[in-house]
Amino acid sequence: MTPAGLEMAQAFALAYRSTLWSAIYSSPLKRTVTTAQPVCQAIGLQMELRDGLKEIGYGKWEGESAETINRDYHDDYIRWSADPAWFPPTGGELAVAIARRALEVIEEIKQRFHSGNVLIVSHKATIRIILCELLGIDVGRFRYRLACPVGSVSIVEFSPQGPLLRVLADRTHMDERLRSLPGT
Repeated sequence: MTPAGLEMAQAFALAYRSTLWSAIYSSPLKRTVTTAQPVCQAIGLQMELRDGLKEIGYGKWEGESAETINRDYHDDYIRWSADPAWFPPTGGELAVAIARRALEVIEEIKQRFHSGNVLIVSHKATIRIILCELLGIDVGRFRYRLACPVGSVSIVEFSPQGPLLRVLADRTHMDERLRSLPGT
C-alpha cells in the first residue's frame, strides 16, 4: 500500500471510530487488510477475511496498462469493455462470477447480523459489482454506472423492502489533498 493509501485508511479510522460496528469484513488481499487495520485497532474488532470480497481476477491482464492490454489482447479487451458480465479479461473472471461470490458474503452477513453496522472493505470493481447487484443494475455496466474512487464509503441499508443505497462514494473523511491525488 502507498503512503497516501495509509493516510486514507487512517482518515477513515479517525472519522468512523465512534460508529458502533458489529463486524468488519475484508478481502484477504494485502491492500484491503492494511486499509481495514487502522479502524480495527481503533475500535478493538478483529476483521473477518472472505475470499468472496477479492478484487476481480484480471488473468493475463494483471499489472498491465490499458494500452498494452488493448494492443496484446485487442479482441478480448473490446468484448470485455462492451460487457464484462459475460466476457472476462483474458484468463480472468466474469463480473457475474464476482457478483455470485460477493453476494454469498453479503448473505452471510445478513443472516448473522439482523441489525447494526457492518463494514466491508473490498476493491473498486468488486464494490461496484456488489452495488449493481443489490440495486438491480446490470453488473455488466458496473464500470459505467457507478463511481467508486479509492478510499470512498458507500452505505447500503437493508430493510424488509430490500437494499437502499444511502450513500455512494463519499470521501468527506479525507482532506482535499488526498481526494485530489491522481488515480483516486
